[in-house]
Amino acid sequence: MSVILTAVLPLGRIYSFTLNAAPMSLDTTDIAILKILQKNALAKIKEISAEVNLSMSPTHDRIKRLESEGYIQGYVGILDRKKIDLGLIVHCHVTLDKQTTNNFSEFEQIIAQYPEVISCSLVSGNFDYFLKLVTKDVESYNKFYQEKLAVLPMVAHINSLFVMDEIKTTTELPL
Repeated sequence: MSVILTAVLPLGRIYSFTLNAAPMSLDTTDIAILKILQKNALAKIKEISAEVNLSMSPTHDRIKRLESEGYIQGYVGILDRKKIDLGLIVHCHVTLDKQTTNNFSEFEQIIAQYPEVISCSLVSGNFDYFLKLVTKDVESYNKFYQEKLAVLPMVAHINSLFVMDEIKTTTELPL
């Protein structure tokens, strides 16, 4: 993060200089706050401050700093996908026909538009992309596969893996 400071001194001289402020490193209190918010993004400042042994104002200031420095990217509600009729999880290995910058870019732009794709990673190994999708059922996935994924001109091969049971799913990062 850069901050530009401008000062007007006597005799009308103007001085400008840039401070390159690196994000502050995390201390144990910051980490404790992040752990609390990962478990419950709706935790109240009063509850957080009591748990980290700080008054409410410095706790609030720390949370705002963690947000502004990008440690906290947003707050979300985690839905039960089965209750909203998205019972099937499919992992897809996607291989492109040619590994060119244009193909990568075009594929990524298209995939980003599909709400069924909840994760897309460029990977090393025997395929190019690892996708995680959620759909209602096998029929819904087949429609997605045939009408959206397999018709992409840069896609050479798709390997679909149907999840039988989720053993662990979390959004919490190890801190």
